[in-house]
Amino acid sequence: MRYIAHFIVLFGFWLLLTLDLSANNLIVGAVSALLVSAYFGRFFMRGYRKVFHPHRYFWFIVYLFIFIWECVKANFDVAYRVLHPAMPIKPGIVKVRLELKTNIARTLLANSITMTPGTITVDIIDDFIYIHWIYVSSTDPEVYGKKVSGRFEKYLKLIFE
Repeated sequence: MRYIAHFIVLFGFWLLLTLDLSANNLIVGAVSALLVSAYFGRFFMRGYRKVFHPHRYFWFIVYLFIFIWECVKANFDVAYRVLHPAMPIKPGIVKVRLELKTNIARTLLANSITMTPGTITVDIIDDFIYIHWIYVSSTDPEVYGKKVSGRFEKYLKLIFE
């Protein structure tokens, strides 16, 4: 069953990348996904049953909209700080406790934070993520943790856990 789930994910990813439903493309994609699944399938997707839960796809689409909205807001915030004559920045590295348990959820959170302008993930150590932030607005870990990672973390928990 793990190999079938792996094949479905890879073949779906192939179709999303190519956006071509011609017979040649479908054959090449299916053969490629089959070979990769047969060779590497034992190394990936330990919780393969999660792939078949449709509510995860719904929350992933919601997450994409949230992520795009947060990126747009962060772009305007960084543009304001760059164009302002006083350049109001207060950079620092903040330590945020993670509630996510799976590695893929933590990786997606770290990448989402890094792709949002004004923040970059420095490291993940145990249950903490270290983030360089362009404007550290608070010294309270609860406040800045919720502001930096909380907006993504609750949706990633619904998707991956």
